[in-house]
This record gives sequence, structure tokens and C-alpha cells, in this order.
Amino acid sequence: MNLNRRDFLQAVAVTGVAGSVVPVIASEKKRPKLRIAVKYGMIGEGKTPLEKLELVKSLGFEGVEIDSPSNIDLAALKSACEKTGVVMHGTIDSVHWGKPLSSHDAAVRAEGLKGLETAIRDAHYFGAPTALLVPGVARGGVSYDECFERSAAEVKKVLPLAEELKVVIGIETVWNDFITKPEQMVDYVDQFKSPWVGAYFDCSNMVKYGVPSATWIRTLGKRLVKFDFKGFNMNDFKQGKPGWCKIGDGTEDWPEVLTALAEVGYNGFATSEVGGGGREVLADIAARMKKVLELS
Repeated sequence: MNLNRRDFLQAVAVTGVAGSVVPVIASEKKRPKLRIAVKYGMIGEGKTPLEKLELVKSLGFEGVEIDSPSNIDLAALKSACEKTGVVMHGTIDSVHWGKPLSSHDAAVRAEGLKGLETAIRDAHYFGAPTALLVPGVARGGVSYDECFERSAAEVKKVLPLAEELKVVIGIETVWNDFITKPEQMVDYVDQFKSPWVGAYFDCSNMVKYGVPSATWIRTLGKRLVKFDFKGFNMNDFKQGKPGWCKIGDGTEDWPEVLTALAEVGYNGFATSEVGGGGREVLADIAARMKKVLELS
């Protein structure tokens, strides 16, 4: 409901009670349309893919993401998705830490590239739109510029495959000493000049670097293809503690994050990335997610 001044005065004239209109206007908030999801590896109960997906569906989760490459029976998992209606909404490159695209060693980069190719192919197999990638690690003798240049060169090699299979490579923000400011993510994504590279933003990972999550989201704009989160308490971190906490117990400004997501037009999955477990643990995660995302 959007009223300009003339419409507002007309409404007051018709109702005769200004107070009955003002609360309606004041209560409106921009909010994205979100669906909650978990990383498949968080599901610690159920012997088969079907049992695992039936569990998370019963708790209100609508989607999952899977590590790739992996030893999971993909055919059985795809069948479970079809039977339960739980969406495989993306894959996660499982070798990007051990075989980073930023490595000094060309052989390591080649193995890392194979892993990314597999993640893209597996995403396509499930009809998922994204493959998450940590592009490199800027430490251990690798400078920021080296990480930028080497990883970008490898990503460019796989862009034709991403375009062919219609899978977006989502560059994630993590504690890898690389891309710690939103402007750096913009520079990294924009260099490809391709719709098949976007930003996968973790709303909790980047709190320690001082830029509010909502600012990240607004800066990324349409580059934002997915987001996930944990819980991070900056006050604890400043006191020398790890900072990680349960979802909802951190210092992320969730109302402002939701407003920012709506402003950039994000609608889709919101995925938790925390320690998983059985029904009781996952039920608590679901409840916490729904609370911070204002879904309950």
C-alpha cells in the first residue's frame, strides 16, 4: 500500500479517522520472500537421502545444498528431492580449500579447477542454479593480488561450461584474507563481465571486518545470487573469544539485513551453515532461522 499526500487526505476524509490509516502505513516494511534451507551435511539423522530429506521437510526446510565432489549417491538424492519436494538449490565446491585456485602450484590449481567443474556439472544434474566457490586463499605466501589474478584466470577457463549448463558460480565471502570489503567483491565479480559469476554472501562471516551485512548487500545489489549465515557476536570477538554463536544470538542487524535484501530485489533461499545434528538440533536451527528472518 503506497499513499501519496493527496491519497492520504482523501482516505482520511472518507473514514473520518486519521488514526485508522496511519498505523497501516507505519506498519509496512520491505521484506524479501525467503525459503529456509540447510547444508546437506548438517543433516545428522537418517540413513538414506530420502530419510534425511523427509526429516528436514518435516521441520519446515524447503531446500538443501550439497558438497561436490562427494561420495553421496546423487541418483538416490535426486530421487529423494523429487519425492519430497525439497529443492537442491545449489552445490558447494568441496575442494576449494585444499586445492585452491590461487595456489603457486599449477598442478594444484588444475585439480581445483576439476573440482569446480564437477560442482557445476552436479548443480546442473539437480537443476540447481548455483555452485558456491571460495576462489582462493591470500596467505601462506600468496598475496592478495596473486590470489585475485590466479583464481580469476582459472574461473575464466570454466565460464563456457557454466554458461552452457546455466549455472552461476557464486563467489563466497569467508575468512581467507581475500575479499573482505564489499567493493572488493564488486571488482572481482565485475571483471568477468558475465552473468555466470555472482556473489554468494555470508551474513555472519564478514561481521568481524567492520562493514555491516546490510551495507554489503546494498553494495552488491544484483550481483547477490545467494546468501547464507551462522551467528557471530562481535562483542565476544573483541574480548578475544571466537565470536561464533547460535543463530539469533549474534550482533548481525537482521531487520536491516532483511530491508536491504528487499531493496536489492532478493527473493529465494536463505541457508544456514552451522553445526548440524538430529531432529532436535535441526528443529532449533529452523526455529532460530524463522525468527531472525521474520518468517514466524
